[in-house]
Amino acid sequence: MKPRHKRAAIALGVLAAVGVAAALVLNAFNSNLVFFYTPTQVATKEAPEGRTFRIGGMVREGSVVRDGVTVRFVVTDTAKDVPVRFEGVLPDLFKEGKGVVAQGQLGSDGVFTAREVLAKHDENYMPPEAADAMQRAEKMKHSADTLSKGDSK
Repeated sequence: MKPRHKRAAIALGVLAAVGVAAALVLNAFNSNLVFFYTPTQVATKEAPEGRTFRIGGMVREGSVVRDGVTVRFVVTDTAKDVPVRFEGVLPDLFKEGKGVVAQGQLGSDGVFTAREVLAKHDENYMPPEAADAMQRAEKMKHSADTLSKGDSK
């Protein structure tokens, strides 16, 4: 084999190894990626069923039901509601009417099974995605209410 062919084979081997390593890293990154969805997006089937994601919004007043270590509650963005089931200890700041972000999976029955629940830690803080989603949902609800009032006249 000529030296030129040896260099080309080595370069091709290194390039193939880098390509395989990059593919493995990207695959691992994609499988660990967790997206954030609002209750409205979950209700409109934008959220993946059977795949881990985060849902955020407010805990609906009067929706928290405790049964031993299992807690059921409803997350809302004021436009749509999603029932959530969680087994474990909730954060101390978890309360009805307060912000919450839950990570888990949506079941075929429409119930979000959370593996982790995070409560809003400060009265003035909400993740930017959750705040934007709440504002969009409020605008959608307001425009829907305005349209329905216009139809009744």
